[in-house]
Amino acid sequence: MSEMTFRMDGTSRTQTPARAPGAGAPIPPGPRLTTTVPKEFVHRAAVAEVLLTGWRRTDDTRFAVTAQWPRLHSFFTPVRGSHDPLLTAETIRQVGSLLAHAEFGTPLGHHFLMRDLSFTVEPRHLAIGGVPAGLELDVTCSQIRRRGSELAGLRYEAVVHRDGQIVATGGASYVCATPAVYRRLRGERASRSDVQPPPPLAAAVPPQSVGRSTPFDVVLSPTGDAQTWQLRVDTGHPILFDHPVDHIPGMVLLEAARQAATSVLRTDACVPTSFTGEFPRFAELDLPCRIELQHLPGDFAGLSSVRVTGHQEGEPVFSCVVGAPLLGS
Repeated sequence: MSEMTFRMDGTSRTQTPARAPGAGAPIPPGPRLTTTVPKEFVHRAAVAEVLLTGWRRTDDTRFAVTAQWPRLHSFFTPVRGSHDPLLTAETIRQVGSLLAHAEFGTPLGHHFLMRDLSFTVEPRHLAIGGVPAGLELDVTCSQIRRRGSELAGLRYEAVVHRDGQIVATGGASYVCATPAVYRRLRGERASRSDVQPPPPLAAAVPPQSVGRSTPFDVVLSPTGDAQTWQLRVDTGHPILFDHPVDHIPGMVLLEAARQAATSVLRTDACVPTSFTGEFPRFAELDLPCRIELQHLPGDFAGLSSVRVTGHQEGEPVFSCVVGAPLLGS
């Protein structure tokens, strides 16, 4: 598979879009022109939120993917002159969706159920430079499962390079569901995603206490306990809720884990650098979600770590271990 910059491979890996009648001659050879991958391939409504710029297959299970991080983003805001580490999570999430559609034949309209997502960043290589950060990802897919001829799920690992240096490593796994299977799983909720009213918006904790500058981006609401919060779900947020959905997206839960960890890890002096998240079931929009934090004993590899969990009606909907460098390390 050649690198994809303009060609759109969907259900067929060899199909190319037909040229419009009267179209001009093909663009002559020259420097490669960069654009984003199709937004539909990464399940984004806004082109501005697409981080991936191209991909090519290197063997049966390995791919080279390119991406770009902007110097300034409205939500993934710079952290003391460095790129937001959670840009890594969104980049890795987009890779899984892209490859499923473009290389494994998953039709648009199928649903991806994320089971886990983890990553570790190298803070030295997160510095914002004079131009957007160009990234190269080496992606390896494993545990590729099929249901007949269709992809049923896979695991993938990614090594993220910037200017020849490893800026991050990570991976994720998910299962795929056809629209019919998804409707059976979700019942009435599947048909209410674009019509149900947003839940009441709870009060936000002070933004500076969770590493944010405005209440608009805060996803935690106080409970009176310094290590317990209510998840604050704003379905009108243009980044966290880029399009109508029938459940709380995994990126909202990871942001809740980051904000909870920030409130206790004294990250005015350091930035969370590792996240290991698991998502055992759907987090529902219409149910309260209780966020709890637990300090983990000791330290590992120079990190201070906490576990952040979310529960609805007493059932776990996510768990994430967040690590940050120990002060002075």
